[in-house]
Amino acid sequence: MDRYEPLRHKTIALVGLMGVGKSSVGRRLASALNLPFRDADAEVEAAAGRSVPDIFAELGETAFREGERRVIARLLDQPPHVLATGGGAFMNPDTRQLIKLRAVSVWLKADLDVLARRVSRKANRPLLLGKDPLEVLRSQAETRYPAYGEADLVVETGDSAHHVTVEQVIRALTAFLEEHPR
Repeated sequence: MDRYEPLRHKTIALVGLMGVGKSSVGRRLASALNLPFRDADAEVEAAAGRSVPDIFAELGETAFREGERRVIARLLDQPPHVLATGGGAFMNPDTRQLIKLRAVSVWLKADLDVLARRVSRKANRPLLLGKDPLEVLRSQAETRYPAYGEADLVVETGDSAHHVTVEQVIRALTAFLEEHPR
């Protein structure tokens, strides 16, 4: 048995603010663990037949969140994988409960200044349109951190390279599963 085998029995759901690396770290984590990778935003886009910014612009955030909830519920019915959730997904109590039941949740957490610098590089974030990224992130941190705090694990990523964060997540998951066999 290889050392990662115990980590392959349950879906690993990554939660956290935009820009923290849920998708980038998630892809690398899935590769390291030899698990499939699923990105909730990409799955929502495929289901809706349009991009996340278009869903927000045409249908609004409420419709996006409802689609996101349904997609994540479907994904959690699949065999174990690494799941990168959208930044707001864990705010939905039903989604949070499903993740608690069917996955191990990992809150990737980084300094807001680091996140603001990262998200400023991309124009595809509907919640940032015409706004100061740091102010948006501060507001989101205030409202979302209590829900994120319900995650099984917290991994402080700092401004580390993704491969460093992947190793941190693997160490945290290994320790968690030794303490909480499922």
